[in-house]
Amino acid sequence: MWALLGRFRRLILICIGGPGGWRGGALYVVVLALELSSVWIGLQLIAWNADFYNALERVDAAAAVTQIGVFAVLIMTSAARFLLSDYLRKRLLIWWREVLTSAALDCWLADKTFWRLRPGASPDSVENPDQRIAEDCRLFVRGLLRETLDLISGLVGLFTYVTLLWSLSTFPLAFTLFGFGIEIPRYMVWLSFIYVAISSVITHGLGKPLKSLFFEQEAREANFRYALARLRDSATEVALSDGEPAERRLLDSHFAAIRANWRRLIRREVIVGLFTRPYFQTVLQVPIFFALPAYLAGAMTLGGLMQIRSAFMNVVTTLSWFIFSYRDLADLVATTERLDGLFQASKAPLPSPGAPRDIERVTGGERLRVSGLRLATPTGAWLRPVPDAEVGRGERVWVRGPSGAGKSTLFAAFAGLWPYGEGRLETPAGAALFMPQRPYLPQGGLAEAAAYPLDPAALPNGAVEDALRLVGLGGRLTTPGGSDETAVQGLSGGERQRVALARLLLNRPDWAYLDEATSALDEPAEAELLAMLEARLPDTTFIVAAHRRPQSLTGLREFHVGPAPRDAEDRLTA
Repeated sequence: MWALLGRFRRLILICIGGPGGWRGGALYVVVLALELSSVWIGLQLIAWNADFYNALERVDAAAAVTQIGVFAVLIMTSAARFLLSDYLRKRLLIWWREVLTSAALDCWLADKTFWRLRPGASPDSVENPDQRIAEDCRLFVRGLLRETLDLISGLVGLFTYVTLLWSLSTFPLAFTLFGFGIEIPRYMVWLSFIYVAISSVITHGLGKPLKSLFFEQEAREANFRYALARLRDSATEVALSDGEPAERRLLDSHFAAIRANWRRLIRREVIVGLFTRPYFQTVLQVPIFFALPAYLAGAMTLGGLMQIRSAFMNVVTTLSWFIFSYRDLADLVATTERLDGLFQASKAPLPSPGAPRDIERVTGGERLRVSGLRLATPTGAWLRPVPDAEVGRGERVWVRGPSGAGKSTLFAAFAGLWPYGEGRLETPAGAALFMPQRPYLPQGGLAEAAAYPLDPAALPNGAVEDALRLVGLGGRLTTPGGSDETAVQGLSGGERQRVALARLLLNRPDWAYLDEATSALDEPAEAELLAMLEARLPDTTFIVAAHRRPQSLTGLREFHVGPAPRDAEDRLTA
């Protein structure tokens, strides 16, 4: 319980501590005041019950008509209060959702956290972060506003309604048990608490598994969406492989998991509903049954009976907040655990048993230096040895080694992403750009893809067109702003790598790390493009990991990762 309250507190502090937090807090107070005003309206309706039914009992037509008018005014006031409260509540919802989403994105994108916590990459990986950011932020704020406002207004209303019920329950309940006379003064007040307490215990006992079922349902829904998105993004590869049956089996298995958990969820909801639904439907009548002995004994009028019925109903309804909100509370708890888990995992990496994190990193020098570096996997398995090396500005280096030797992992260590290993790594100052084998193409047009991560609008006129022309993609910008997304979606593997090379021309980094960045090109095209890059970026250091020698790069030095080939030593050579 304390751990759960701590999670709520952390997320609430993010909401009220963001930009303009005091305005969000002030708006919450206004909404709360509107919610509390419903208590006053409820009290007026309780008093109206007594006046209206007493008028009926006296057969006083004029008084009855007057009370109908009073009822109309109260209902219109209640409707206006509800609409205004609902509008302001939704304004506050999007406000706090924006603050919470912004904080989640800051955590997710800071210090490459999205890379460190990707599924399967480390012990502290986070599943379905897209769902936690896009959906759980909305669900948490919605649930927070609904439940806290209902709880606070309920507590205030409870005090008010209990006080009223106490003043109305002037008659005792007297009966004989085993020959002893028993009298319970103001028994209607005590019955309301006992009635709700027993019902709450039963509801919690029946509904306790709901939290874990809600948590699991959201995870399985997210897995299904992710599988569909992967099929969309890999449509060409799947079509060429005739992989439709395999993809259908995968999607069917994900949906089967959704269906299986859904069945468990609705079975549990039916079990809970078998108690809560009759409870909800009898709340209006139970107080009449409880007060009936006093009415039949002549201790109250019909108007008094209806008034005490309304007061008792309001007390029971307010006390039953836990029962009526149990399903929503279980959903809110599951959402809170998922969202807080994202924030907590983003703070610092968890220790991985057996995986050393002893790489000494020094940044800001003039050269790239590797000293005594050994890299390991997240499970603690050591990779192929990395020889000592030193690379200066403007040099051309070919990193070679067998598949699985750890060339891509070494580049990740150069980028500061890979924490597992030991030794010393000095990375130079200056802008660096890493080009993987499968380049990332962001949403947008060809101009956005070529300039990434720069804004193409900030580049000189014609710069994007010139860069694309130099890499063999001239004329592919079909719109002035380069926003034609179909131009990106239809690119082949080789064309994607050409876009990435255009990115080098536009970003003009001091250090360029190419990890199989030309593997989809034929050797003549690769040689032509690398020669062009070298001529256009003479001061850029090129460090190229590839299985074949980049012949067109001049002054090439070799860096061997893993066992040395027969024609070279395990060291940096000219």
